[in-house]
Amino acid sequence: MAGVPVRILKPTTFMNRSGAALASLRADPAFAASRDLLILVDDFQIPLGTFRIRPDGSAGGHNGLKSIEGALQSQHYARLRVGVGPLPEGIGDWADYVLNAFEPNELQQVEDLMPQLDRVGREVA
Repeated sequence: MAGVPVRILKPTTFMNRSGAALASLRADPAFAASRDLLILVDDFQIPLGTFRIRPDGSAGGHNGLKSIEGALQSQHYARLRVGVGPLPEGIGDWADYVLNAFEPNELQQVEDLMPQLDRVGREVA
């Protein structure tokens, strides 16, 4: 992005085993999670269309973050929580809710948050 090499990893495991995707990074002696890692997760406790970024902290009940903390043996990595909440009334299983596709109006709300980038990662005005 903007001249800085970026590596994007997408776990192919279930969310609660996300830490396994970090094996190749952890094998690199130059890798420092506190400096080189940003984890992106959904969070139904944050309103849709908002996000929260923190440089470190606890998993806060998120099973994917718990797995990552276990793999890193540390809570010192940045995380960007993207709001997908609140849970609608009557939802008994939050897992079913977060695994569903966005409704069209929800998708538009999320897309409106994302900057438009050109091919080399510069924001388009």
